[in-house]
Amino acid sequence: MSTLNTSSEKSLAPSRDAKAEHALQLACETLQIEADAISSLKQRLSGDDSSAFIDAIHLVLHCKGRLVISGIGKSGHIARKIAATFASTGTPSFFLHPAEAAHGDLGMVTSQDVFIAISYSGEAGELIAILPILKRLGVKLIAFTGNPHSTLAKLADLHLSVHVDKEACPLNLAPTASTTVTLALGDALAVAVLDARGFKEEDFARSHPGGALGRRLLTHVKDVMRTGNAIPQVKPDTKLSSALMEITQKGMAMTAIVDQDQRIVGVFTDGDLRRLMDKPLNFSELMIADIMRKNPHRIGPEQLAVEAVEIMEQHRINQLLVADADGKLVGALHIHDLTRAKVI
Repeated sequence: MSTLNTSSEKSLAPSRDAKAEHALQLACETLQIEADAISSLKQRLSGDDSSAFIDAIHLVLHCKGRLVISGIGKSGHIARKIAATFASTGTPSFFLHPAEAAHGDLGMVTSQDVFIAISYSGEAGELIAILPILKRLGVKLIAFTGNPHSTLAKLADLHLSVHVDKEACPLNLAPTASTTVTLALGDALAVAVLDARGFKEEDFARSHPGGALGRRLLTHVKDVMRTGNAIPQVKPDTKLSSALMEITQKGMAMTAIVDQDQRIVGVFTDGDLRRLMDKPLNFSELMIADIMRKNPHRIGPEQLAVEAVEIMEQHRINQLLVADADGKLVGALHIHDLTRAKVI
């Protein structure tokens, strides 16, 4: 039998060479530089730039038109994201490419709009070229620049600084810390505006109907409930054996019990049946009215589906009857229906 030479065993953890260590160090330094830049932005908003920031909130909040955001190059990419954030949080907004604006797209801007121009240098030729037209229209202009003495900053109604001491790029050339700060400033303005606007979860859901939140907040019980012949239901004088057939055929593990006017008087579930098995009863002669649970939990068709989930979780049930304002049975819900609709 051969023996292992422990002295020649390789370590289970792969060793990192000098290049890998340097790359990791550079990545950490990048994050620290950008974190420091955002920290400086926070200090400015709490200090010298506080009045301008509050004025910017008021301009956007009381804008009768739309918020137009523009930038070129990396600033353009950031501008697109900021515009999307505003649009999804209650402020009608869109991105306008400054070069395209100079060739006809400026016609999308009206005198009632507010315009945010983003340029770190404050001297982007494509933006400067369209400023005279914006001024002639009477559009309110907010500038995000890193240079308060730039052409863009001087011509703006409001200037917000996105200055950084240095870029995270080792060459101090590629926009890194400056674009991070610009994006953070846009997010800060959007969040401040949505709060001032009284923007709620329901409002967010309306602009995100395809997302999980939209499904949760916009789906009503009537959208997912079973109706018509799919609803298991019997009359109070139905024998247990016939009620069990209804439960089996409809596949909801329960049946509603309704009177002659279709009003709900009770419910009987598989769980109720299991609890009866230990009792000395004549199952062939039992009427469902004698063993049903009266006044079962129910919900209205216009209520949100998430409310049905809450009722089911609170009472530890998997089915729920749906009744109209008069207490008449109009639908039925199973936990699986809510799962399929992605409400859960």
